[in-house]
Amino acid sequence: MLFAVLFALTLTCITGPLRCLAAGVTIITHGLNGSVDDWVIAMAERMTSYPRFAGTRSTCYELYFTQNGGNYQLTWKRLSGDAPLENDSGEIFVKLDWRQLANDSFSTYDVAAAVVPHLVQADFIPELNGHALAELPLHLIGHSRGGSLVCQMSFLLGTNGVWVDQLTTLDPRPLNNDGFDDTPFYTVVDAPANTYENVLFHDEYYQTLNLLFYGEAVAGAYVRQLTDLDGGYGGFAASHSDVHLWYHGTIDWRVPADDSVASITSAERQTWWTLYESSGATAGFYYSRIGGGDRLSTDRPAGAGTAPVRDGYNQRWDLGAGASNNRTALPANNGTWPNLLKFDLVGTNAVAWGESNTVTFDYQWGQPAATKATVGIYLDNDLNPYNGNERLVRELSVPGADQVGHVGAIIGLTATNAAPGLHWLCAKISSEAATRYLYAPELLTVLSSFEPPRLEVVGDGGRPLRVTVAGVAGQRVVLQSSPDLRMWQPLATNWLTTNGWSYFDNLTGGNREFYRATLP
Repeated sequence: MLFAVLFALTLTCITGPLRCLAAGVTIITHGLNGSVDDWVIAMAERMTSYPRFAGTRSTCYELYFTQNGGNYQLTWKRLSGDAPLENDSGEIFVKLDWRQLANDSFSTYDVAAAVVPHLVQADFIPELNGHALAELPLHLIGHSRGGSLVCQMSFLLGTNGVWVDQLTTLDPRPLNNDGFDDTPFYTVVDAPANTYENVLFHDEYYQTLNLLFYGEAVAGAYVRQLTDLDGGYGGFAASHSDVHLWYHGTIDWRVPADDSVASITSAERQTWWTLYESSGATAGFYYSRIGGGDRLSTDRPAGAGTAPVRDGYNQRWDLGAGASNNRTALPANNGTWPNLLKFDLVGTNAVAWGESNTVTFDYQWGQPAATKATVGIYLDNDLNPYNGNERLVRELSVPGADQVGHVGAIIGLTATNAAPGLHWLCAKISSEAATRYLYAPELLTVLSSFEPPRLEVVGDGGRPLRVTVAGVAGQRVVLQSSPDLRMWQPLATNWLTTNGWSYFDNLTGGNREFYRATLP
């Protein structure tokens, strides 16, 4: 006979942060005489299938050049996904195609100068409804000459006051610069591959296995030299192309995985990555904003004597990796754009109405201290800052600063500004000229009350048992059971819409059963 009793009641708070992955713009581009038709499109498409990708929908654009007389003009088209205001992940993927200019007639100086003004232009893509691509955190990825291009793009963004969240260079090879001599075949001079002071994190992957086509190590980056690239691409430039295939393999974990041109089989999975890198699962894209890897890690994924990950983190200011001169200075910063560099929930991950919590953010805005920018802290039901379901919970002013400022702020949660549920935290910094957004990597649970729920168990020895939870509407209750008050297992989770909830337990067997309710 089953005896149902309850004397166990617990209140559980989360002690460690729940990590989330937040809205941004990822721009991927090719190199010499290339296009986006093969590996670039394939790489971007696999990013939405990455195991830690948040949300269910995203937006994918192609930026490309059209000829107008003797000039080339950058334009756009949506390749797939929803319009930006309709997706729930806030993610925008951009394939940058400069095929008509990826020859000996144009340098990466020229191409960057043609692209960057459109990234900061509010009406370039009408689907963004007056927003610029640069408003969201930027991740720039470039292979070969494309590595030179994204470095120069980061430079021009910096002189406009825009910070870049991440720069990823894949076997970067500027023509006739950084010690490379490509004459007489190519005479154009590309921009150098540098890590500028407006780049928060730079990761670099390169090889010297190919005698003719190889990249360089870039100062200021987390430099990961690839020393075994057997397999993959064929032909005389195989290892050079294998670098972007290696990076593709850190996004696409399938065996085999392919980028529409070449494949990664089980043989490459065993030899291309170190034991630390887990066959590509904890390498490359893992350190992106979507991947969520620890960019401040002191670990050396390639082994003793190689670079630690945090070498790629900005140490021009102490943002968590210490202070050193690991960035190339910008000659100018017009201070147009205010920037949020880091944003974190540092208080508890679960709060009730009437309680407060703490957030911190780092910002930089190249304006005099007498000039003020506005920072708004919002609760959001998804990761898209543009779709109108955000709720303001705190607003404050911050002064202009050439240096990085660190601010702590208290946010108050009430029934009027915070509905019960799981929320993302979004920070928005605005000046008269520009606005940028950044989401915290932690989720926040809002409850109506931490008042402990009460349980009643009703049964007459038959089946089923009715377990009634009496609580406060707006609480998230996890009902658990145990045969011995030691080993507990969840039965059901429910957000209370009223002050009561009944669960019917169809137990079998003759073990004594205990129940408890927790508030996570």
